[in-house]
Amino acid sequence: MGEQLTKTDMEKIQAEIDDRILVQRPKLIADLKEARSHGDLSENFEYYAAKREKNQNESRIRYLENMLKNATLIDDTGKDGVVSLNNTVTFYIPEDDMEQTVKIVTSIRGNSLQGKISNESPVGQALLGHKVGETVKVSLPGGDSYDIKITALDQSTNDEEDTIRKY
Repeated sequence: MGEQLTKTDMEKIQAEIDDRILVQRPKLIADLKEARSHGDLSENFEYYAAKREKNQNESRIRYLENMLKNATLIDDTGKDGVVSLNNTVTFYIPEDDMEQTVKIVTSIRGNSLQGKISNESPVGQALLGHKVGETVKVSLPGGDSYDIKITALDQSTNDEEDTIRKY
């Protein structure tokens, strides 16, 4: 089983593939030909840099195509008042006496430094399907767990500015 992706995720991946094939590939091939024409390849840094960049582009295309081929389509719509994908959730952690706000996204858009956590993460899994006011248990790998209380929920599901994680 591959990545769990929403329809929007799949569209973003396909758009990146199209850009890499139709726009970037021809430019990188032209850059490589230009660098090759400069003569002796044994001391031609431009040639090796252009070749590396072209190979990285091809690798990213294969990676994204494989991700689409093996992906599982998931629904990102939820019920009113219930935490679902693309929702922003504020929760209180009694153990640490702190409040945190996160957006629950698919794993390919996860970025904890930007407050975007994966629906497959322990916190994401614990929050999904619950309502404001509920206390949920976050189970960690290894058997430890802690409780968090959902204090606020923003169900606006704008995921247009979310970017696909690099590999």
